[in-house]
Amino acid sequence: MTEPLVKQAHLNLFIHGVGHHNAAWRTPSSSAERLRTVDYYTELAQIAERGKFDAVFFADGHSNSITAAEDGPLWNLEPLTLLSAMSRETERIGLVSTISATFYTPFHAARLLASLDWISEGRIGWNVVTSMFDAEAQNHGLEKMPEHAVRYQRAEEFVDVVLQLWDSWPTESILIDREEKPDGEPGQYVNGAKLTELNHSGEHFAVRGPLNVPRPPQGHPVLFQAGASEQGRELAARRAEAIYAVAYDLPAGQEYRSDLRRRMRAQGRSPDSVAVMPGLVTYVGSTMEEARAKQRSLDELLPVESALRQLSVFVGQDAAEWEVDAPVPELPPLEDFTGPKGRYATILRIVETERPTVRQLLGRLAAGGGHCTMVGTPESIADEIELWLDEGGADGFNLMPPSLPHSISEFVDEVTPELQRRGRFRTDYDGTTLRSHLGLEVPAGPK
Repeated sequence: MTEPLVKQAHLNLFIHGVGHHNAAWRTPSSSAERLRTVDYYTELAQIAERGKFDAVFFADGHSNSITAAEDGPLWNLEPLTLLSAMSRETERIGLVSTISATFYTPFHAARLLASLDWISEGRIGWNVVTSMFDAEAQNHGLEKMPEHAVRYQRAEEFVDVVLQLWDSWPTESILIDREEKPDGEPGQYVNGAKLTELNHSGEHFAVRGPLNVPRPPQGHPVLFQAGASEQGRELAARRAEAIYAVAYDLPAGQEYRSDLRRRMRAQGRSPDSVAVMPGLVTYVGSTMEEARAKQRSLDELLPVESALRQLSVFVGQDAAEWEVDAPVPELPPLEDFTGPKGRYATILRIVETERPTVRQLLGRLAAGGGHCTMVGTPESIADEIELWLDEGGADGFNLMPPSLPHSISEFVDEVTPELQRRGRFRTDYDGTTLRSHLGLEVPAGPK
């Protein structure tokens, strides 16, 4: 008899500075001096590729501040430019970046992503975001961010236009017919009848088209989405082909995934075709004590003042004067919060379930901002990953290593083989594109 099939995990590596723990850059062995070098990021991608991960992922931001720069590394190199270089030093792993629908235009985004898909031979993914902070808007000629609902209305139109642009120049239209015809007609490079002018005129964009890059190898680069708000979930249900999520614990993961699957069914889509991948922070040790010691060693390097500044951003109010050894002050309900709702909802859940002091909350948020954290041996972490897969909390995880490259090397060398031994993760790539890694079909082209 054959063994019953078990659900396999999808795994992404979320690359962020020298690690997602706010104090990772302060460790003597950190790679903080290498953050402006392509080789550093390429090495991280190669480690993830050695582990047969689906993709590496970069978030992006459009602002900086003096205090943020003092507190630790955020953005150093623009991610799309960086992915272009990384694609030449990797072979199979997917390459995903955030592009903001608030600050780009559809034509610009479509052209960049289509070009990258050709450069990488079909390994590009696009994480659609709407951006959040007034400081970002002020770098783009705006006084403040548009209202939340307006940002998502713009994003909906943005995505629709980008998809149309990718389809506007079919590759089969390229003839490269060099020969002059008997009637004197010159050779023809492209059959122009197959190209489409969009002539789109919408509420937010006017785009003529066609795109000046042929249809990408994947048809459409894979569309990721990470919204936790009502509008974000609706956009994900309609458009996303893979979803990044914030889930503090298994019940939160089950609630989010179940809700997204219900919304996808209502849109006439198969929810089984879309992988939901919560963020995951791991501390791996040969024993539980060793793993906890690794977590503690980073937490002890966390400066309270800068951690309070970050908390202020997360909760949308000044936390600088909060008493660190007192309980967390009462916070407004989720419906009254105007910032990034996914992380704020996680903070509310931590406060409600754990009743932490401010200091304890800072430690909980130090790596990954409240995403799921697993501390233990390779076996115990594999047990927890299996539980999330089997109980409907996740289809995989977006790994947020507290320290880079150390934490991702430990995961690839110790946890991944355990998952493979259990039949929970691939031992080799089946295809060459990001779509193939995620089990997605190439979208049908224009008729």
